[in-house]
Amino acid sequence: MTKTIGLLVMAYGTPYKESDIEAYYTDIRHGKKPSEAELQDLKDRYQFIGGLSPLAGTTNRQAASLCDALNQAYDDVEFKLYIGLKHIHPFIEDAVQSMHEDGIDEAVTVVLAPHYSSFSVGSYNTRAQKEADKYGITFTHVEHYYQQPKFIQYWTEKINETLSDIPKDEHEATVLVVSAHSLPKGLIEKNNDPYPNELHETAQLLEKHSNIIHVAEGWQSEGNTGTPWLGPDVQDLTRALYNEHKYQHFIYTPVGFVCEHLEVLYDNDYECKVICDELGVNYHRPKMPDTDALFIGAIVDEVKNVY
Repeated sequence: MTKTIGLLVMAYGTPYKESDIEAYYTDIRHGKKPSEAELQDLKDRYQFIGGLSPLAGTTNRQAASLCDALNQAYDDVEFKLYIGLKHIHPFIEDAVQSMHEDGIDEAVTVVLAPHYSSFSVGSYNTRAQKEADKYGITFTHVEHYYQQPKFIQYWTEKINETLSDIPKDEHEATVLVVSAHSLPKGLIEKNNDPYPNELHETAQLLEKHSNIIHVAEGWQSEGNTGTPWLGPDVQDLTRALYNEHKYQHFIYTPVGFVCEHLEVLYDNDYECKVICDELGVNYHRPKMPDTDALFIGAIVDEVKNVY
């Protein structure tokens, strides 16, 4: 007999239309409205990448692909999909309430972020769990999947494909920049958070399995809080690596993200490329996972580990 359980896929969320931007940004800032200048800066970034981020559509496709793959992987369970977002509707709490209304009493939760931090994945899980406790829904949380062989295989293949476009005699002058979203340093230290170590492990695994010779780790998309965040920032790192080693090819793999969106399309493809152009070196950035079968398979394998 097949039982139906929920699949709660959680993600950051993004504005669906320009009129959503202010409310979305206000939610990110814990209810504090952005200034006109801050709001315009965000609007300008969206405009630069084509008007708005493609994240909303991609999140829906990733969630649907994951649900389909899980339903193929399990014989005795049927997963019913719910999407909960951190900063815009449908919010995480809305998704859990919908589960309750549908009579779901058990679910697996997945955040579309491969590395665990109490500040990121942990906060999603806490919000979901708090709402689930109101209705007696039992959750099994996926906390990370960066270490899954298929996740590493995806990025290994993409790195090797990029390297194949670079003349072999220039591989020694090529560096891989492995990055994730920066987080406040104080919070990471206070919680003895595994996040930096998980990124480091990812970089080590990519160095071991791919054909890359040189690897560096950096952080990106730092928030403007006036307090120290994890570094070095990828832009500063690019300059430092060039000054020290004179690398001619920079391959950026923002492995902490799972698809093309503002932080990749602007923070990498614009901001990092500007530095590369300034230094007269070559900018490379492999395609993000999106709904690639290896990426979706990595999450399925992690779900099998915990459920």
